[in-house]
Order: sequence, then structure tokens, then C-alpha cells
Amino acid sequence: MTIKIGIVGCAGRMGQMLMKEVLDTNGVSLSGGTERTGGPALGRDIGELLGRGALGLTIIDDARALFAASDAVIDFTARDATVAHAKIAAELGKVHVVGTTGLEAEHEAELKAAAAKTQIVYAPNFSIGVNLLLGLVKQVAGILDETYDIEVVEMHHHHKVDSPSGTALGLGRAAAAGRQVKLEDVWMKQRDGIIGARKPGEIGFATLRGGDVVGDHTVMFAADGERIELSHKASSRAVFAKGAVRAARWAVGKPAGLYSMADVLGL
Repeated sequence: MTIKIGIVGCAGRMGQMLMKEVLDTNGVSLSGGTERTGGPALGRDIGELLGRGALGLTIIDDARALFAASDAVIDFTARDATVAHAKIAAELGKVHVVGTTGLEAEHEAELKAAAAKTQIVYAPNFSIGVNLLLGLVKQVAGILDETYDIEVVEMHHHHKVDSPSGTALGLGRAAAAGRQVKLEDVWMKQRDGIIGARKPGEIGFATLRGGDVVGDHTVMFAADGERIELSHKASSRAVFAKGAVRAARWAVGKPAGLYSMADVLGL
């Protein structure tokens, strides 16, 4: 069976990468794409947008119509839009793959509610390498005690709007899980001025922005006399698109529920 996949927010850099990945993957077909009302890409043929010639698929602003025409929809948009899309997915019983970053607890609660009725795959990062890194960070944090300070350092392109990145927060949560604590109880997301000595058990975040960096993440475990660093560097958004399409294919036919990329990969 060919799985029909739609892309919301299809005209952006990530949206175009996702559409190219769908078109280049066996066993799936592109069902369409949406953009926000008033967007400059509305009405354009998707194939022409991608430089591949007309495909007969016009970019629309009706998310409900896209979900209705799809088996799965991939969503790397904005948090309020993603929550609205999750409700549509639940109503229509469609797979919703969410790579949107910057979600707060209330947005995640909305995804969980929608997942009672349909399959939602939500991950801070869809790269296979990053998901392996998440597992390693949790394991190392569980082995090392609080004499090892944990710092998460991330760098992204200058267009990125949220900070720390969703992946950085995911790595922080993995480290906190390894230490059996809640990240919100121990995190330090910014430092400025005279703040005093670092608190034992703190998980710190450092954010860098510049150029066209797709995504660099490093988790440091620093103690007196030694430092362990676990890193992942993405040089292309294609790794995120490949993982998201893989997640969409995996989720079709699964029971309703909120899944992670670890579930998709069987980690």
C-alpha cells in the first residue's frame, strides 16, 4: 500500500525538504501541502516550487482538506498551529508527525489529548543520530554522580526563533532522566551578571546562533580532572526529513497513542 503523506508549512526550508524526501521515497506519495492564509506560495504548483516541473498539486491554506486527503501529515510549523492540526488529526483519525519545537507544557498536553484518538509521533529531533545520542546521554548521566557538571551546548542558524532548541531541551531531559530528577527542577537556561557559583546537580544550557548552521549539539559532563563530551552535528536538514518520513510510515496502522522517535527506532 502506498502511504499518502501531506506537509503543512510546505513552502519553508524544512517543508520543501520534507516534500522532496516524500517524492524520493518508495512506498509513499505526496498528497499535498499547505501554507498560511495570505502566504506568497499559495496557489503555486508544488513541483514548480521544488524545481521539478508541475505535479498537479496546488499549495492550499486548508489544513483540514490536506488531512482528509492524507494517511499522515508531517508538521514542522509553529506551536499554536501544531495544536490546531493535532485536533484535526484526532477528529479525522490521521497520523500526525510533529517536529515543531518550542512547545510548552500546555501544548504537549494538547498533543497527548489528541493522541487518545489517533497516532501522533512527537520528537524534539527526527535524526536517527540524535536519537541515539539521547539514549547515550541518559545512560552516561545515570552512571556519573553530581561531581560531574552537565552542560548542553547548541548552535543553530541565525533564523531560528526558539532557545534553547527543542533538541537541546530533549538532551537535558535525557540527562535528568538518567539522574532520576525533573529537568525543570535543575535547569539553568541562561546566565548573566554575578550569579554565584554553579549549583550541584544543575543542568546548564548555552545557546549560540549564527550563519547557516543546521544544528550542532554537545552534552558535556565536566568534573575535576576530566571532561566527557557527546556530540552530534547535522550538516543537512535531509536527516530530519528522512526520520520524519520514516516515522509517518511506521505510525500508519498503529494503535492510537503518543509515540516518540525512540518507539519508531525500537530503542
